[in-house]
Amino acid sequence: MATKKSDTSSRIADNKKAVFNYFIEERFEAGMVLEGWEVKALREGKVQLTDGYVVVRDGELFVIGCQINPLRTASSHISPDAVRTKKLLLHKAEIKRLTGKVEQKGYTLVPLNLHWKNGRVKCEIGLAKGKAEHDKRDTIKDREGKREVERAMKARHR
Repeated sequence: MATKKSDTSSRIADNKKAVFNYFIEERFEAGMVLEGWEVKALREGKVQLTDGYVVVRDGELFVIGCQINPLRTASSHISPDAVRTKKLLLHKAEIKRLTGKVEQKGYTLVPLNLHWKNGRVKCEIGLAKGKAEHDKRDTIKDREGKREVERAMKARHR
């Protein structure tokens, strides 16, 4: 019996900057409205999420600043826009709940990653609260501490 390849989910791009700059309190998976050339470019990994953010307009979610660079072989009958605003697809109840949270002080929505799920592109967005400068320094200290421990363990096993 053959297994379906499309059932697996694989990462396209991660927004590591978001995890560093924000405390992620909740995560949501949203579909994306894309054009054909964008899907082809995503298959080649031509995407950058670091400057992206999510806004709520008229009860709909949009990701702004997510840059999908067109392939050189893009069709001549289209004019690709790399930083086009892309619509996100979520249930109305989830959008209402997120809108209520975002209107509270300090909350924002950030794209965390893009991945494939059953042959479709999904965007994981996070309900986030900004980190203060000292929190960022703590994150760096923790990361360097873990790196030192790994180095010591590696050296011990040699």
